[in-house]
Amino acid sequence: MSDLYDAIVVGAGSVGMPAAMALGAAGLRTLVIDRHPSPGQGENKHAIGGVRATHSAPGKILACRRSLEIFSTWKEDYGDEIEWLQGGYLYPVYRQADAELLVGLLPLQKSFGLRIDFLDPPAIAAIVPGISRRGLLGGTFAPEDGSISPLLVANAYYRRAVRLGVAFRFKENVGRLQVEGGRIRGVATDRGRYAAPLVVDAAGPFSDPLCGTAGIRIPVVPDCHEAAITEPARPFFQCMVVDIRPAPGSKNFYFYQNLHGQVVFCITPDPPIVGTDKRETSVFLPQVCTRLVQLLPRLKNLRVRRTWRGLYPMTPDGSPIVGRNREVEGLLHATGMCGQGLMLGTGVGELVARLATQTTTPDDEIILKEFSPYREFRAVEKLK
Repeated sequence: MSDLYDAIVVGAGSVGMPAAMALGAAGLRTLVIDRHPSPGQGENKHAIGGVRATHSAPGKILACRRSLEIFSTWKEDYGDEIEWLQGGYLYPVYRQADAELLVGLLPLQKSFGLRIDFLDPPAIAAIVPGISRRGLLGGTFAPEDGSISPLLVANAYYRRAVRLGVAFRFKENVGRLQVEGGRIRGVATDRGRYAAPLVVDAAGPFSDPLCGTAGIRIPVVPDCHEAAITEPARPFFQCMVVDIRPAPGSKNFYFYQNLHGQVVFCITPDPPIVGTDKRETSVFLPQVCTRLVQLLPRLKNLRVRRTWRGLYPMTPDGSPIVGRNREVEGLLHATGMCGQGLMLGTGVGELVARLATQTTTPDDEIILKEFSPYREFRAVEKLK
């Protein structure tokens, strides 16, 4: 083989980039391979930027809490502007069952260090001026959650990783994982072969075909989600608003106003749109804009600048797959983020490095149990 590394990361996206950065910081000679021409050009750039630790499962809370810690101090630590905005996450409630669900989650969330409370309708209306008060019962608000620019943070990761000695091979396709005697030996691409005793599968929606080249099946299936961004307007709210009520064709939708005053929004299709077709549709805007204007009428005169469509690497239970493969020694999975790679990736990336250096912590064991590739995939997170 032409080159020898300590670790190879397949994928320069929301998980692969922070994993490479953490591996480099741990002193491992690391190579990142990606088929795109630069970092963050796969599904990372289709993210809308929300970052929350407000989850209903301990592993996600711990991983995302660490991500928030890193994002909130990134500019002062490393000098890069990533457009961090600590606007919080707001879940307005219009149904009693939803109120009971969210209130029931508060003890778990608080036990893992989250600042979050259930607020009354006037407090909700003060956070999002103009929100529909008709039937509003209140809602939960977590002020330490926030948002970042996916593209800016991908470039910031890249610059930091390069300074730490990480090597990158862009515009290069990994054709197969190379395995001998039940052990990873490296990868073969359309341009060459690279040797390493550790390969990190951070291929997201393409993890299953990648691992299939080594005879490993990973339950990750891509499905399609559309998003959009408006023209800028004078800022009047900062939080991510998540409406968990279902509607025809959608499970929920969510939106926020970024640092530039633009409203960014997305919807969760129901039923899921499985596949890799990233062409925009004529269905999305009428569907989501109806919900937006009903919830926050003052948005009705904003013009939409563009829409886009990306892939969520989905698992059967909506939680990631992180951990060592038992069949192939040296293969480490960090995939299946289910559309939450931006918020999970930085915390997961550090966990990948601790797995590689055998320095995991008690908190890591909680995350690894929850994200295990060998779990039963039965439980579904309540705030997915």
